[in-house]
Amino acid sequence: MEREGMLVQSIYYGRIGSEATERLLERFGHDGSFLLRDSETVQGAFCLCVRKAPFVHTYRLVHSTDGWCLKDSEVKPQSFRTLETLIENYRGGAASDVSIAPLIDPLDKTQLQYVNLGQEFVYMET
Repeated sequence: MEREGMLVQSIYYGRIGSEATERLLERFGHDGSFLLRDSETVQGAFCLCVRKAPFVHTYRLVHSTDGWCLKDSEVKPQSFRTLETLIENYRGGAASDVSIAPLIDPLDKTQLQYVNLGQEFVYMET
């Protein structure tokens, strides 16, 4: 993660679960807000989570020898050297034929201060 650019570093929330992610995007995001977290089921993969009311859509990002790609049955795999270029590609609308929720505003974790949703801390800087 340290080799990634500022965008990825600012939206990477680490090992938070899907429920905490949904609460975070519902409370602090709006349609098009997105963040990146570790996959709960596939080691080494990430989840790109995007709010598009009334849902939070989750897309798995996996790494192969060709680079990072969005793993989705509706999306033709396209590889990118970094997570940053993958996100910027889909964010910029360059892949307009792709049926993913629009990536409009990154949910920058540096703008959130130790947010307590219920009994659990969603994000904690270490």
